[in-house]
Amino acid sequence: MNDRPFNPNEPLGYFITWTCYGTWLPGDERGWHEWGKGEQVGPDYELQKTARSKMVESEFLMSTTDRAIVEETIRKHCDIRHWTLHRANARTNHVHVVVTSPNYSPQTVRDQFKSWCTRKLKPHHPGREHFWTEGASLRYINHEEDLEVAIEYAGDAQDRKDRDG
Repeated sequence: MNDRPFNPNEPLGYFITWTCYGTWLPGDERGWHEWGKGEQVGPDYELQKTARSKMVESEFLMSTTDRAIVEETIRKHCDIRHWTLHRANARTNHVHVVVTSPNYSPQTVRDQFKSWCTRKLKPHHPGREHFWTEGASLRYINHEEDLEVAIEYAGDAQDRKDRDG
């Protein structure tokens, strides 16, 4: 049980994660979340097959260049907005960001990052319309220890997982 008091004021930050288009479909064997439900759902291969058949473009996997563009775009956007960027880590199939953005909802922050990253990636992928899945994981960070854990996970822990292509 967590006996630390919840911070009722502005959170210390947000831990935002979003995936690339077509790389983590409903029914995925790694688990997935249904909209509006909190629990993780296990594999459902028929659902995954159906979701794949509804895709309008191939999956988007980021190259080393794409990843650098995404991270630089996030850094620049944080500078413009005067947000504190604790960590941005673009992986082959997803992006992690730990950010403090006072007076902005995590949805707004996510939408701005995804929108600007799309704009910067489009010239490198002519004709592509879909770069990201809808939504994202949005976690509030209310304690210093949790901020440290999120920063570590978003950065170095991802390299240790050996899941990145």
